Amino acid sequence: MSWIPVCYEYDGTLEGFLTCVFESFAHHEEPVCFQTPHEDACTLWDTRSVNTDRRKAVRVFRSMDARLGRGASRLVYRAFLTCLEEKEVHIYRFLQYGYQRERGVMEELGHPLVSVLQKAVQHLEREAHLYTGFARFSDHRGILVGEIEPKNRVLPLIRSHFTQRYHRECFLLWDRTHQEALLYQPGQWVIVPMEELRLSAAAEEELHWRALWRRFFHTVAIEERRNPRCQNTQLPKRYRNRMTEFCRDGEGMEALPGS
Repeated sequence: MSWIPVCYEYDGTLEGFLTCVFESFAHHEEPVCFQTPHEDACTLWDTRSVNTDRRKAVRVFRSMDARLGRGASRLVYRAFLTCLEEKEVHIYRFLQYGYQRERGVMEELGHPLVSVLQKAVQHLEREAHLYTGFARFSDHRGILVGEIEPKNRVLPLIRSHFTQRYHRECFLLWDRTHQEALLYQPGQWVIVPMEELRLSAAAEEELHWRALWRRFFHTVAIEERRNPRCQNTQLPKRYRNRMTEFCRDGEGMEALPGS
């Protein structure tokens, strides 16, 4: 039986995508592209809207490790968080190949369908690790608020780090790129969509601490050992625009010594 090429429209969630995978195998449809209702995309293929079905999604997710090998579900979950272009197509083709190949696919590290996801996940994990050190919070009326602009969706990966580190605090960490936020109060956390974050001007005490940080950096700097290249390697410039020690009064940028 030949498979019918189709473009799936889904809600953009992992559960929605896995529902698409279930529908594909159930109806012998070959998804050539995936899109969400918010995307203004044009396709030559027939488009079918797929409603998210948690039961179908769970069936697909649970089958991965059993049929493709240990770690397959983790790879798919994290690959879905990456900024890999057309990630849904790459993940689907990996699953399609894996279900046909069954056991052993996770050991084929050199296979293009496997390696493309592995490399994307490595990029995600490295960025998430860096943000555990590069994310900054400011005190806004007793709530710690921070902003980040990652390429990948790192909040699910760095969530446990910050909820454990600030387990007695209330905080909000906003992902400006993907318009979602991690909200936490002692004992409870949630990641929710958030299109915009508007904050009042930083308090005088907050500005005072920022000024102290800048003074510290300039004080400990050794002029004769300036190494901008090394500094940019250890702290890439794209991370700096949301770091409080580079900002004056909450706006603008100030370079560290040697940057």
